[in-house]
Parts: sequence; C-alpha cells; structure tokens
Amino acid sequence: MNHSALTPVFAVLRWSLHSLLIALVVVVIVRSVMTSAPSAGVIHALAFLLLATYLGGSLVAHLRPGFVAASRWIPVVWVGLMTAFWGALLAVTPDAAFIVFPLFFLYLQLFPAKAAVASVALTTAITILALSRESGFAVGGVLGPLIGALVAVTIGFGYRALYREAEERQQLITELLATRGELAAAERSAGMLAERERLAREIHDTVAQSLSSIQLLLHAAERLDAERPGLQQLRLARETAADSLVDTRRIIRELTPPALDDRTLPAALNRLAVSTEQTLRAGGAATAVNFLVEGTPVPLPMTVDATLLRIAQGAIANVARHAQASRADLTLTYQSDSVSLDVVDNGVGFVPEIAAVTAAAAGSFGLTAIRQRVDALGGVLTIESGNGEGTALAVTLPILQSSDSVVAGSQPKVRT
Repeated sequence: MNHSALTPVFAVLRWSLHSLLIALVVVVIVRSVMTSAPSAGVIHALAFLLLATYLGGSLVAHLRPGFVAASRWIPVVWVGLMTAFWGALLAVTPDAAFIVFPLFFLYLQLFPAKAAVASVALTTAITILALSRESGFAVGGVLGPLIGALVAVTIGFGYRALYREAEERQQLITELLATRGELAAAERSAGMLAERERLAREIHDTVAQSLSSIQLLLHAAERLDAERPGLQQLRLARETAADSLVDTRRIIRELTPPALDDRTLPAALNRLAVSTEQTLRAGGAATAVNFLVEGTPVPLPMTVDATLLRIAQGAIANVARHAQASRADLTLTYQSDSVSLDVVDNGVGFVPEIAAVTAAAAGSFGLTAIRQRVDALGGVLTIESGNGEGTALAVTLPILQSSDSVVAGSQPKVRT
C-alpha cells in the first residue's frame, strides 16, 4: 500500500508483532537455560530456526521483490514453515505455547478469512492439548488460549477492515490526483485552442482585411490603366500595406488592438469609416461610409473597446466585399449599463440561414468571428437581412465599470 495517513498505524502494528514474537522466543530460550532443561540444545536450535525464518520472511516482505509479489504461495509456505517449527518446539517445551499468539495475527493477515479462522482454531486446539500434558485440562490452560484466539480474531479482522479501507482511500486519492492532472491538461489544451481562435480572429480582422483592401486597390489600378496603373491607387495600396505591417507587428508583440493606440473608440471607428470610404472610392465603388455617436461617451474596459473595433472592422469588410451598397452607417450608442454598435447598409442583402451554411462550407470566418467575440463578453448579436433589403448588424455588450475607471469631465484615451 502507498503512503497514506494510516501508514504510521500499520507500521506500529507490524513492529509490535515483531517485538512480541522475538520476545516470546527469547523467553523460551531463557526459560530453558534457567530450568536446565535436558533438551535445551534442541529447544535453542528450534527457537533459532523459528526466529530466523520469521525475520528472513519479514525482510523479504519488506523488500517486496517481484517474484514474491507475483506469488500467492510464498507467504503460505513461509507461515507454514514457521508453524512447523513452532509445533516441533511446542512438542519439546510447553513454554512455546505462548508463541501461538503472534502466529494468530500472521494467519489473519496473510490467509483468506475462512482459512485464517480454521488455522487459528487448529493451533488453539494444539496449544490446549500441549498445555494439558503438564497440568491436565486446567481452566487457565483452556481459557487462556481460547480468549487469546478470540482477541486475536477480533483484532485481526479489524486490522483487515482498516487495511482495506486505507487501500480504497489511497486508490481514491490516486484517482483524484490523476483526474486533477487530466483536468489541468484539458484546461491547458482548451486555453491553447482559445488562444488559437483569438489569434485567428485578430489576424482575420487586421491583416486579412488589409490584404483584401490591397487586392481591391490593385485591381482598380489595373482597370484604370493596364499599362500604367494610377499613382493614387498605388499610393493607397502602399499605405495600406504599411499599416498592415505595423498592425501585424503590434499584434505579435502585445496582442492588443493597434487601432486603439492613443485613440478613443469613437476616434478609431471614425478613422475606420473614413479610410474604408477612401479605399472603396479608389477602387471604383461610390459607397458613403458614415459614423455617428449617440449618448455620452464614457471610458470602456479594454476588452469591450477592442471587441467593438474588431466587430466594426469585420462588418465593414463584409460590406465592402459583398454588399454592393451605396451607403453604410456605423452607429455607436452609449447606454447606462451597455454599449451598442450598429452597422447598416443598403446593399443586396442575404438570407442569414443560407449564408451561414455557405460560409461554413467555404471556410469563411467573418460572421463566426463576430459571434464568438460577442459571446465571449456575454453580449447580444442580431443580424437582419434579406435578398435586396440590405443588412443591419447590431451588437450590444454589457458595461462593467469600476469606480476608479471613470474620471469626471474627461474622456481618457484607451490604454494599451
């Protein structure tokens, strides 16, 4: 059994058994010397054999080599050999009768229950018969071994129950520790997966969107003049690529929304609207992108700022790529306990259920990323659209502000 809270108890019981048997064997040897028994030599030889067998077997049991742990018969042979030496010693001197008590505990510890009780009963009868040779069937000679046997059986079965309970408890502790390790590994794995999803959303909403804009601008330049692309479109493409590179480096270094550096959320959304309109016009699409703030702006937690900005980037990118709209409106609304972002366009629209299936089959990540961001903050996402009816995307996120996050009369910039 592995170490547990009951291990010291079992250790004390084992050492008590060792001490009892050794003491009783020593008493038999001393008595033979003091009484000048005629068979003292035989008594000493049998006593030493019994003692050597017991100590040798105890040492082997402590070391627990593989062949002993795998065998059911070696303990039986060991105890049987000790019983034979004890019986021979009892035949020579009745003083050996008391050695039967530590043997009781060995039977009860190593044998099955029925075999243990039968062994105790048999050795008790042998002890009573051996004592009766000296003084007949005296009350002490009969009751002593019987009471000792009953006490030994009671203690022995109590020991077995305690040992079994300790083993079950230790097994339960081992299983709990293993389960805790599995849970920790599962949490690490879930954390890695969540981080991978977050990085995928970040890259999608920054690098991927910028690269899409670059592609749109370059196509527009090619359409304007296949031989000599327009300088304005090339300049915007270069600037977009530069911004994308800066965004990528900042994401890798800090994993915080680059567009919010030294800017408030309304300023970042306004810049997004302006830059998107410029990009679309340069690409040949006359789409007006407007930004409006409703309510009194208040400082928001960084996670809310970042989430709303990324959702706006993803939604505007979808408008630019798919909507074919002439107008798109971004509205940021501050309420007392929540903040809302609405992105509305007058484009071709779509059927959300069909679009979800099509996007999943094509591996598209836009609306999925938006929904994951909203769910992560306990918000509400609503998408209303239909063929030829435009699209309205509305996101509402709860605001949990600490008392030290609001400075009266000020509009602090978002820290990174």
